Amino acid sequence: MTKKAILVLEDGSVYEGYSFSAPISAYGEVVFNTSMTGYQEMLTDPSYAGQVVVSTYPMIGNYGINSEDFESNRIQVAGFVVREECHIPSHWQSISNLHDYLLSNGIPGIAGVDTRAITRRLRSVGVMMGMITLEESPGEALERLSRLPRYDSMDFVNQVSTETIYRWDAPTGEDALYHIVVVDCGLKLSILRILSRMGCALTVVPCTTSAEDILNLKPDGILLSPGPGDPALPYLEETVRGLLGRKPIMGICLGHQLLGRVFGGKTYKLKFGHRGANHPVRDLDSGRVHITAQNHGYAVDADSLKGGLEVSHINLNDGTVEGLRHRELPLFSIQYHSEASPGPKDTVNSFERFLEMVRG
Repeated sequence: MTKKAILVLEDGSVYEGYSFSAPISAYGEVVFNTSMTGYQEMLTDPSYAGQVVVSTYPMIGNYGINSEDFESNRIQVAGFVVREECHIPSHWQSISNLHDYLLSNGIPGIAGVDTRAITRRLRSVGVMMGMITLEESPGEALERLSRLPRYDSMDFVNQVSTETIYRWDAPTGEDALYHIVVVDCGLKLSILRILSRMGCALTVVPCTTSAEDILNLKPDGILLSPGPGDPALPYLEETVRGLLGRKPIMGICLGHQLLGRVFGGKTYKLKFGHRGANHPVRDLDSGRVHITAQNHGYAVDADSLKGGLEVSHINLNDGTVEGLRHRELPLFSIQYHSEASPGPKDTVNSFERFLEMVRG
């Protein structure tokens, strides 16, 4: 636990700490998450593919790793940055500590750094590419970082999506009320767990599945999942365009951005994104404010929307678009994560709203 490691950002700033978990180098877009708990869910969230995640909460790992809170079948982050790593967790569900879990998945971590200073840097400069390294000097790491592919240039959705179609059925002994096809753009398993508990049989399909093949599965409704990276993905936009008006559609996060783009909307990169479990969102119809969990670095430009799509929710921190609805077609979308995990459960009823649309 004493081997020196450094985090180097592309603006030349350097943060020195010590290596824990896998003793290797890694690079990615450096982002921060403000949640106080839920590091296991963060680590396994496919929307973090290609990113080095900085946790703003000072101690991470104190309740260990359990067998239930995985959001995918592997760690998705490129690297993990913490102020203090707890090597001896205390929780009755714990089956491993954070160090061993990262190590077994070959993911490097750096601890002992000033995560508050890193966060302030990212908030003022914006998200940057960065590298965790044990052997290189800051100058060597910065030079190598400059030659590596940038986050925005890569299609991470194709990397994290399922390669095969699979089923996730309603609880044993219950007849499914509806058949929902989920387009996996970086799916969190909590979405399947919640819809399953609501009585849905689910078919999960790869992100490259055509609209025709999705409709041939005879769904009652279609859900466009969250996912990582830039939503400017022509093959997915073509698929979504072919589904419009054919079945009820719900989009979450990346799925929300895809619906915006299909209706002529533009998407743009946020300075440092929204990542955490404490983001206030206002429903423009009711005026009610929800505290939401979020994880995204892009947003939809409200002024560019066309074709009957309109804004339904806004973020009270910065006024960005948090929800869309259509005046005629059976579809809506949300930028925040109604499945939370980690985070508040204020907006789980978004799934109920979707199933009401399916019923109709």
